[in-house]
Amino acid sequence: MQGMNKSGTGEIRRVSVLGSTGSIGRNTVELLAANRDAYEVQALVANRNAELLASQAIELGARLAIVADDSAYQTLKSALSGTGIDAASGPVAVEAAARLPADWIMAAIVGAAGLKPTVAALEQGTIVALANKECLVCAGRAFMACAAENGTIILPVDSEHSAIFQSLDQPLKGGLESITLTASGGPFRTWTRERMAVARPEDALRHPNWDMGSKVTIDSATMMNKGLELIEAHHLFNLDSDRIEVLVHPESIIHGMATYADGTVMAQMGVPDMRTPIAVSLAWPQRMAAPVAKLDLAEIKSLTFEKPDIKKFPAIQLARDAMAAGDQAATILNATNELAVAAFLDKKIGFLDIAGLVGERLARADFVFGEDTSSDIDSLLALDQETRHLAGEEILAKAS
Repeated sequence: MQGMNKSGTGEIRRVSVLGSTGSIGRNTVELLAANRDAYEVQALVANRNAELLASQAIELGARLAIVADDSAYQTLKSALSGTGIDAASGPVAVEAAARLPADWIMAAIVGAAGLKPTVAALEQGTIVALANKECLVCAGRAFMACAAENGTIILPVDSEHSAIFQSLDQPLKGGLESITLTASGGPFRTWTRERMAVARPEDALRHPNWDMGSKVTIDSATMMNKGLELIEAHHLFNLDSDRIEVLVHPESIIHGMATYADGTVMAQMGVPDMRTPIAVSLAWPQRMAAPVAKLDLAEIKSLTFEKPDIKKFPAIQLARDAMAAGDQAATILNATNELAVAAFLDKKIGFLDIAGLVGERLARADFVFGEDTSSDIDSLLALDQETRHLAGEEILAKAS
């Protein structure tokens, strides 16, 4: 029998990380650095943080480092001078990096910019660890069809979807009734809408459990993150909306559950640490050690649950409506939300305006809810850009 490396696999696994300087990317690099004998790094991709990218590439002995922003190229090239690591820049180079032969690719480029590189990764027909929400939110049908056509295995990295994936990955198959995504409720779970109306960005960025980037943290505060995760789960697990539940669980210990016809509920538990779902995907189908705290239920003592308040957090229903309408509606929801979150962080609009703008843009869109509005990826990207233009005008009007 072939010897096993630290990851539990028998061979060194070639990997690339798309989005290595973001929160998910940094955690992935940490795990790779702790298991250098198990992984050979092909490419690391970042947006513009050339200094950190160069440091990561040197630490991991990467073959190639790429910045999407051409203005950061000279800084990257200088930092890598004499290391033997190639440097490149621009969107074409990012897509080329996604096509470098690899056994496992982390897709963690934030936003719609990650869609085309992740599709390029899918076309390799290997394993894609998916941390980019937009791939499924904006282009779920086309994205999953591409994965199926190429025989690509998609491993979810979001903590909730990873939890469901693990709860479904059991010897006993069949009889699944529903899945449940848990939500912390964010920093405003106990706030009134009147108090939320005057919330500042610094208030919304104080997440009680998770350490995440600013955009995701604001999405948690509006609970739009759970709405986006509903759409993702719909595509990942091929379930209709009425079989996907959301449950507020402030302690963030149970990350997801699967309910079966015989009454069994499989739940994945763990301390809130993104290194766990990343490690699950990195070592799959085995397990690997991760530097996370061990769960001590006796110390926690109790876990609490409640239904989400849709009146306070309308983003969940907006996402369910968009899911029912199809990929075009979901693209509009996502693009408008991204701009609205950025405007709130810039203090141009109020907190409640985020979901309000999303609802208004969906109401003005030219499609009929309930129709199949799926489309090809290029058309959806064009719709994304059109929506950003229209939503930007609406934000300017509201801010003036």
